[in-house]
Amino acid sequence: MKRTTLIFGAAILLGGCSLGLTGKAPKFLLTLTSTSSPAANEGVLVQAGDSLTVSVPLAPQSIATTRLPVAQGQTAIAFIKDAIWVEPPPRLFQRLLSETIRAKTGRTVVDPRQFNLASGATLSGQLLRFDIEEKGARAVVVYDATISGEKDRPVRTRRFEARVPAGTIDARSAGDALNRAANEVAAQVADWLKA
Repeated sequence: MKRTTLIFGAAILLGGCSLGLTGKAPKFLLTLTSTSSPAANEGVLVQAGDSLTVSVPLAPQSIATTRLPVAQGQTAIAFIKDAIWVEPPPRLFQRLLSETIRAKTGRTVVDPRQFNLASGATLSGQLLRFDIEEKGARAVVVYDATISGEKDRPVRTRRFEARVPAGTIDARSAGDALNRAANEVAAQVADWLKA
């Protein structure tokens, strides 16, 4: 009897907690989709040191959230109502970047969690901007990249940037514009890595 009461009480408490924490669900969730994806293949043999690990970029707290920021001038940030990412943008951008590099360069790209499988070069960086600029209603993506560990090459760094018109500042338009801007930056990075 006592055990049944405890289990029932715990279930009520957990149910109450989840109702209080979740609140109203958004109409939809935003994600990033690569416009360049590698084709299915027979697989690739990777020699030691030939792979590329793409790290999740560092990002300021305003970006490292599931909310979508709007830059209002130089010092103020607001968030778009009902615009929620499925994951924080740095992680989404890392996946999009990996897919684009794999498709455009043919390199074997591994996730940092697979690093012990094949060591090689590492692409790391900082996602400095990933927001909508209120003035002009533009999506802005700015990424500082660093590539290290390439055979017979020094460490290289470069800044990449894209600005894409969003039209209106709402969840759907902003998400679409940021997806296009992120794909532009990812394509720039892939071209840089081919050079």
